[in-house]
This record gives sequence, C-alpha cells and structure tokens, in this order.
Amino acid sequence: MFPAHQITTLLVSLTLPVIFQFLAPGSLPAAQPPRPNIIVIMADDLGYGDLSCYGASEIETPNIDRLAREGQLFRQGYCSASTCTPTRFSFLTGMYAFRQPGTGIAPPNATALIQPGTPTIASVLDDAGYETAVIGKWHLGLGEGKEPDWNGDLKPGPCEIGFDHCYLLPTTNDRVPQVYVDDHRVVNLDPNDPLWVGKTNPDGQPTGLTHRDTLKMDWSHGHNQTIHNGISRIGFYSGGHAARWRDEDLADKWVSHSARWIETHKDKPFFLFFSSHDIHVPRMPHERFQKKSKLGYRGDAILELDWQVGEVLNTLDRLNLTKKTLVIFCSDNGPVLDDGYVDGAVTQLGKHTPSGVFRGGKYSAYEGGCCTPFLTRWPGTIPVGESQAIVNTVDLATSMAELVKQPIPEEAFPDSLNVLNALLGKPDAAGRTETVEQGTSALGLRVGDWKLVAYRNKKNNGKTFEKTSEGLYELYQLDKDAGESKNVIEEFPQKAEELINRLEEIQSAPTRD
Repeated sequence: MFPAHQITTLLVSLTLPVIFQFLAPGSLPAAQPPRPNIIVIMADDLGYGDLSCYGASEIETPNIDRLAREGQLFRQGYCSASTCTPTRFSFLTGMYAFRQPGTGIAPPNATALIQPGTPTIASVLDDAGYETAVIGKWHLGLGEGKEPDWNGDLKPGPCEIGFDHCYLLPTTNDRVPQVYVDDHRVVNLDPNDPLWVGKTNPDGQPTGLTHRDTLKMDWSHGHNQTIHNGISRIGFYSGGHAARWRDEDLADKWVSHSARWIETHKDKPFFLFFSSHDIHVPRMPHERFQKKSKLGYRGDAILELDWQVGEVLNTLDRLNLTKKTLVIFCSDNGPVLDDGYVDGAVTQLGKHTPSGVFRGGKYSAYEGGCCTPFLTRWPGTIPVGESQAIVNTVDLATSMAELVKQPIPEEAFPDSLNVLNALLGKPDAAGRTETVEQGTSALGLRVGDWKLVAYRNKKNNGKTFEKTSEGLYELYQLDKDAGESKNVIEEFPQKAEELINRLEEIQSAPTRD
C-alpha cells in the first residue's frame, strides 16, 4: 500500500497532463503586467531641439537621455497648445482648451479653471485606487469667486478634482505671488502679515520701473511690477513675507517633496504629476547650475531640469520601483528666448536651435509651438526605440484610464484618444491621424502630413479688422517641408478647403468617438 499523500501526488501527476491536452492553445489567460505607478514629468517652455537625445549639440541632458535610451522617443509628440495654461487644462481634462472660455494664460488672481465634478486624469486614477499628487507649477487658478482667498482655504483646487495631495507654485514664476501652496493653504503664512494680491501698486512699493537699477535680472518687456528676490514680476502683492521663497530653490523643493511623497506611497499604485517650472522665465536656477552651460541662464535652467529628472529616476531606483513605474516626459509648449527678461537666452544662443528643424515656438501655431520632446519609459514593458506615431498630451487621460482598465464617465475627455499602444511602443501601433495645435492668434490642424494654420482676424483700434498673416489660412506639406517654409495653399485649394471644413467640425463638436 502507498501512503495516502503519495497516492494524492500520483493522481495529480497523472491527471494534469490529461487536463492540459484538452485546453485549446491560447485558452490560458495571458499574464498581464501589474498596474504600474505613473509619473508624468512636464517641462515648461522646452523645445524639440533643447535636448541632446533630440540632437542638441550645445548642451548635454544625460538624465532625460536615459529615458530615451531605456524607452520610446517620439518624433511626433505634441502638446495641445503653445502656452502653458491651455496645455495643462487639456492634459488634465482631456478636452481642448479652446472649448472653455477663460483658459488663456491665467492671471495672478485667477480662480479655479477646472471645477469640482469635472472628470480629470487624476480623478479617474483616484477612482482606480491610485494615490494621486501634483507637485510643482499649477497655473490653473485656485479658489472661487472674484479672487482667491490667499489667507484662507484655497478651494477649489487640485484636491477637488482628483488629487489627494498638492504642493504648488500657484501661478507661474513671473506672476505674483511667490509662495508655496500645500493642499489648501499658503505655506508659512503669518496671520499677522496677511498676503494681498492685486492689479494696483499698494503704498507705492518699488517696481521694476521705479527701481530698475536694483534688479539682479533686468526685464526686457513687461515683467516690471512688484520686485521680489531682485526680480520684477507681473502683478502686485504685499505681505506674506515669511511665506516667500527664492527662485533658486524651487527645483530643490519639487525634488525633495516628490521623493518624500513617492516613498510614503511606494506600497500602493500612485500617480504623480511632476510639474517643473524650468525652463520658464524668470530663469534663475540654483547657484550650483548657474554658468554651467554656455547658453546663458536658459541653458543653465535646462541643466537644472535634467537634474530634476535624474533625481526622480534615482528615487525610483532607490525604492526598487523602476520596473513598476511608467514615466512620461513632455513639455507644455515649445521654446521662447526673450520672454520678458534679459538672461542671455538671445545673446548666448550660439549654434543652439531650441525648436530643432521646426518653425515657431511658444505662442505659435506652427510645429515649433506644439511638437515638443515626448518620451515614455517602463522597463520590461516598453521596448527601446523611436516612434513615428502622433501622440498628444491631451490623450494621456483616456490612455491612462485604458491602462488601468478604469471606465471613464460618459462625455468625459471628449478630445482625448486612446493611444496607449503607441505610448507602450507596441509594433505598428497607431497614434492619432490628426491633431489640433492651439496658438495665441491662430489654430493649427495637422491631418496626416498636411498642416493648416488658421489665423484669427485681429481688431485694430477696436474699429477695423486686419489679418494677422499674409493670408487668413496657410497650408503646408510637412513630409516635404517640416519647417513650414512654403505656403502651398494656392497650389492645393481643395486640400485647404477640406482641412478648413474639418477644423470647423472639430471646433463645433468633440473629436472622440
């Protein structure tokens, strides 16, 4: 007699082969990778030609290059607009910003542009069980009513649209106030020194106009109101002195706060929107980066941005999260040199080409305004290589919902397409066939290799109208003319009419199926 446990083992060994021979090939469920952590790193004003992995020869960006070396580099990665507020709005909501009035470049006292109850990439991932945070630049308004309550609770804000935590630069650095916001409150605010933000100069305080000779960075246009940290800004504010920070310390704050947050939430899936301020003006990187490039403060800020990316990657390495984390790197719009300050960006440019082969940059509807660096990395899942797929930051909301298999609310993310397979570098994965590029005075529409630029008519002295271009519409063949140097609208009027009609359709109705 065999012992009972040996009989059981014998029966199992005889039965399993019989069971498996009746299973059809492929009937066993394929192993699915676990839901990854997701980090979106969004640079500010970074151009297609600003990184060494995209061909820059005058500056080295080894940490961002590491993302390219270990993942997918997109040759046709877009943001949805060529300025910061509308791109960030579209990234979060999956909706082109031109659909909502008031989503231009937000002023210092802007209140929340995304209202509670609006589905966002953060709210969908939060519903899927993710811990969610945004750390860095916000510039989408805080609070409600006529203006934010800087001395009280800044609600609504990120924490009302899906983020569990936020640590913010509330506007953008060239706009007041220069304070941090932790969830709903200004950090280190002394109630005996209340913070006031407005459009008029309180008590005749020094400005960039009246005390220009005291500035450590001169202004070139605008940016000449309240002086803080030796730099004049857009807008006025007073009080809140204990809460104010130095420009030079911003990058370190984003890195240290992000590292702590990641470590605290490493045991659950998390979504981090790491929203760097670099390389936006005023470009005043930490002293350890100043004069380290040959491209002036703009180049130094690129080095500081690259360091921030490296620190995020090092945190993932240290916590053994690298293979568990999808990292997406992008920019909120294309490059600009003189954006209001005298910082060497123009005079020390040398051979550097911030937009690469493209025409235009920030504010523009040409390719240089919205075709920017775009990288994805998820070791073990995303293969190494380059992609020609057209992807857009507006697509991240739907694509990340698909990644984690979380249903999205009906009518949510109307302009956001599922381009997940392209983001994951799957062979022959389709991206977009068309994308809108929102400039400040024009809209661009790319369909395949054709590109329409549609200018708005501009009021002149409030009475007459003038065109902002030699023609209201321009047409380009990007496969033959990536730099958009030859307007072929007279050669292909039917193609122009086709794209004009398609742009009107998109403007009147959402694009998602």
